[in-house]
Amino acid sequence: MNKTVLITGATSGIGLACARKFAANGDRLILTGRNELQLAEIRRELIGQGTEVLTLAFDVRDGRRAKELIERLPEEWAVIDVLVNNAGLALGLEAEYEGNFEEWETMIDTNIKGLLTMMRLVVPGMVARNRGHVINIGSVAGDAAYAGGGVYCATKAAVKTLTDGLRIDVSGTAVRVTNLKPGLVETNFSNTRFHGDTARAAKVYEGIKPLTGDDIADVAVFVTNAPDHVQIAEVLILATHQASGSVIARSNG
Repeated sequence: MNKTVLITGATSGIGLACARKFAANGDRLILTGRNELQLAEIRRELIGQGTEVLTLAFDVRDGRRAKELIERLPEEWAVIDVLVNNAGLALGLEAEYEGNFEEWETMIDTNIKGLLTMMRLVVPGMVARNRGHVINIGSVAGDAAYAGGGVYCATKAAVKTLTDGLRIDVSGTAVRVTNLKPGLVETNFSNTRFHGDTARAAKVYEGIKPLTGDDIADVAVFVTNAPDHVQIAEVLILATHQASGSVIARSNG
């Protein structure tokens, strides 16, 4: 059965890849993001391929706006089968004692509070219908801290804990909950972290073939298509030569 899939942060990276992969799977999409023009462009692309698409332009940090838009969904879009909580970011790579207060707030408000907001708005409907699937995009960074990434790693550790907590809370229902934990994925992630410093961002992926957004999106589609009695609770997805968040075997060639 085709599903209605809501994807946050759908204008680039893993979110955009998920939109395209779920569209190819025959699902209909509710795409959210901050950039209304980019959302409109993606909508035109996917509609041209025969996919039904609704776009909602808002920042997940704005809980009031998110609530307003979700509660005002047209009746034919109100039943959300899959929530992909993808919106998230890292900012800076300074030591914690030298970090930027505003960047900390942005990461915490987006990666933790934004994720919580979307679960609070969407999951009650899933519980009432006794079906649904929540996919939270965590990170290998949530398993252990690395130098300069303490706050970001803490937010992704929170994603793991919140995902586990939700899975416990809905265990008496048929709602499934998955934490996808990517390692190095070559998207605009590092470019955002380094405030548009493309050369510095490129060094993150030197000497290794990193994952792509499509690799993560493939797993997202896979877990939602598992049999109803199968809940894939957590998936750690690493590039072949990455062993953990901080151990990467880079080639010199």
